[in-house]
Amino acid sequence: MKKLITHLWFDTEAREAANWYVSLFDNSHMGHSVILEDTPSGDAELISFTVAGQELQAINGGPVFTFNPSFSFMVACESEQELRTLHSALSDGGVELMPLGEYPFSSLYCWVQDRYGLSWQLMLTDEPGLQKITPSLLFSQQVCGKAAEAARFYTEIFKNTAIMQESAFKDGEAPNKLAKTAYLRFQLDNSQFVASDNGNEADFTFNESVSFIINCRDQQEIDYFWNHLSAVPESEQCGWVKDAYGVSWQIVPDSMDELFTATPDEKERMTRAILQMKKIDIAELEAAKKG
Repeated sequence: MKKLITHLWFDTEAREAANWYVSLFDNSHMGHSVILEDTPSGDAELISFTVAGQELQAINGGPVFTFNPSFSFMVACESEQELRTLHSALSDGGVELMPLGEYPFSSLYCWVQDRYGLSWQLMLTDEPGLQKITPSLLFSQQVCGKAAEAARFYTEIFKNTAIMQESAFKDGEAPNKLAKTAYLRFQLDNSQFVASDNGNEADFTFNESVSFIINCRDQQEIDYFWNHLSAVPESEQCGWVKDAYGVSWQIVPDSMDELFTATPDEKERMTRAILQMKKIDIAELEAAKKG
């Protein structure tokens, strides 16, 4: 299990979307699922799946949060044919945010929002060492200009970190004068991320439709990440926190799947216990399982 996993919040289409994404990429497969009963959104299905080697989770959480371009997946395409095939599929029923074409940073690139609202940046590249699919964060509105600051903050918290590549906007290049970082690639616990400031004015910013799961080995590690990342007390719930930049994280025990391998009564007790928690208490969760 990876330390960091991207989590996607859907209304009711999580399984449909996951199956579709798996069908589009090599080295992809569906994983296990669990039904979380009697949540505020009703019975919610939580699905694990892998896309191009990238572990992901998706949930049917109800119409609470909506995807926007502050988060996207950046896909490193090795051939023009691959890129055009993905562009055709992902743009079908979706919206082109940046049309397919040549740009100063890539000979072939596009940014599309798929039929579910999730954004994808497809780029033709032969740069070595890139993840096939990399989570990308676009810092807009009140956090525009803080992409590099945030990346360095994250690299101070996690292990096996690095700032891998960084470039700044040139004078006059970005209409939004707050924007500083044009592109920054960084690594957290051997997982790559991309960050940039939004060079244009935007009516969107980060929300809980996308969050990052941190799988923690014990209560001490849960406490560590909670203390470093939680900056918005009113957002603390069921292991979820929001940091000072508006990015959401789920700080959970890496034994969560094992804990929920349980009878229906055990699952019900654990779900009820989690819904009463802010920070996850492993001992309390184990006690709820035992009844």
